[in-house]
Amino acid sequence: MLVADAVSITVIRRGRRAIDTVMTFVLLAVLMVVLAVVIGRDPFDAARLVTHGIFGHAVIVLLGTACIKWSVARGQAVCGVVLTLSLSVVAVDAFLVEPTWLEVSRVRLTSSKLSQPLRIVLVADLQTDVIGDYEKEVLQKVVDQKPDLILMAGDYLHVHDDERRAELRGLLRNHLVRIGFGSPLGVYAVQGNTDSSDWPAIFKNLPVKAFKTTETVDVGPLRLTCLSESDSFDPRQRVEPVDRFHVVLGHAPDFALGPVQADLLVAGHTHGGQVRLPWFGPPVTLSRVPRAWAAGVTKLDPHRTLIVSRGIGMERSRAPRLRFLCRPQLVVIDVGPVGEVASRK
Repeated sequence: MLVADAVSITVIRRGRRAIDTVMTFVLLAVLMVVLAVVIGRDPFDAARLVTHGIFGHAVIVLLGTACIKWSVARGQAVCGVVLTLSLSVVAVDAFLVEPTWLEVSRVRLTSSKLSQPLRIVLVADLQTDVIGDYEKEVLQKVVDQKPDLILMAGDYLHVHDDERRAELRGLLRNHLVRIGFGSPLGVYAVQGNTDSSDWPAIFKNLPVKAFKTTETVDVGPLRLTCLSESDSFDPRQRVEPVDRFHVVLGHAPDFALGPVQADLLVAGHTHGGQVRLPWFGPPVTLSRVPRAWAAGVTKLDPHRTLIVSRGIGMERSRAPRLRFLCRPQLVVIDVGPVGEVASRK
């Protein structure tokens, strides 16, 4: 790519027309994508290489264009400067600001099946390879919401090395104990697709019920169905109706495409796309649900609501570690009887 950068700058210096500069950048972009696909070990690794190309090599060529065209083609030079500054601003936001700029979102719902207000906090996709200040602050915020019920939608750690994962499990468990992680109606956790088979050990000796298989349990005034990882990805998943307020918790939201007869469906997995483009939304969600469902609140019908969290963390391992126009999110859901929505702060 450095050779391609040098060749591109040389071609741009010799070219006289603006179209020559544009075509050079188009060819450079095509080369960048082809090399990323060929060299990348998987789609996440290819995406990481593309981000290096955009925020590294493209900036080098843009700056080169600005320098060599300043005295002979001021318009092209100004475009080079503007694009360089724009990419720099996006890079700072995507890599340094948004990944730890948590948003606490509040959703208010009513149901005739409830006789008292209920606060549910949805925790999705911590998905980390370090237990640092950010992760600790987010988990403290969960406790600070004074929830009646905590639902954890999977993807807790994203580490492949067994020794490192065991170390992080201990650090995470110790912090959860230290902050008194829990709620009156309990904490219920399901498995995510980045979780190894030993994931329930994170919650050892904590007031957390971890589900590896699909189960339905009574929790105070409601009934809770916790889906296995595979069932959460099943677009034909069936959940029968019950005569109580019914919540279904899954890692991925794909189950919402099936005949799931519940009042509240909650999930994570998508990270909201992790990157959202203006006027378009997320290019990729890694889910079968419509892109409009991949984050936030969706009314499936008058009696069923789907809530998908953008998650706390982000893709790790070989993936680019960034968020753009898609801040991490903690979701607080206040459900109350019809005519009386919880107003707790």
